[in-house]
Amino acid sequence: MIKIVSFKLCPFVQRVTGMLAAKDVDYEIEYIQLNNKPKWFLNISPNGQVPILITEEGEAIHESDAIVEYIDEITEPLVPGLTAVQRARDRAWGYLASKHYIPQCSTMRSEDKEGFIKHLTGLSKAFEKVEAKLGSGPFFSGEKMGNVDIAWLPLLHRAQLVTDHSGYDMFENFPKVSAWQKALLETGLPEKTVSEDFLERFFNMYLAKETFLGRGANFNESYTPMEKPRNISSLC
Repeated sequence: MIKIVSFKLCPFVQRVTGMLAAKDVDYEIEYIQLNNKPKWFLNISPNGQVPILITEEGEAIHESDAIVEYIDEITEPLVPGLTAVQRARDRAWGYLASKHYIPQCSTMRSEDKEGFIKHLTGLSKAFEKVEAKLGSGPFFSGEKMGNVDIAWLPLLHRAQLVTDHSGYDMFENFPKVSAWQKALLETGLPEKTVSEDFLERFFNMYLAKETFLGRGANFNESYTPMEKPRNISSLC
């Protein structure tokens, strides 16, 4: 059976587990602590990052982009009959998503409105691009959920959690993205792609009182951070 090595809040891992869940592929998962990485993990992860996929033959694959492409190669496609150009374009839109996982983490972890606005401005540019690309839906390429939908799932899922808790909607000005988000969430896939304690961990990290969102995203507040911000790249 395929094995995934993971950190419980990692959006890159959720992209991988999303692909496995969408294709009904059985797998086992092992969680590690990024501040105490075991030696066996460092021996198979050249960059010291999750996710890692270990094949049934014991071969380790790192980098989420490479992992999802491997999964796609050994399973039936979610959307059959795509041309080489269409598959390449889908990979490119998937890369665009994964490039914004860390920026979204930084946005959510912002301690004050200034930091939040700064990070959100960059993140919103990606949403603008996908808003212009989306058609009538319900999914990225039409009626069937495909690889691009899986790549954007971590971003869309986390944005909904932010809205549910703080009332702030990252997609307020992006109606097509909002409809796409709703369609993906209604598949029930997000719940299948994260750990049982994901929500608790997510709230403690991104929606705690020391974050702008955790305090309700009040743009009129005056707030002085009491602590230095954490290194987001080591937490996502």
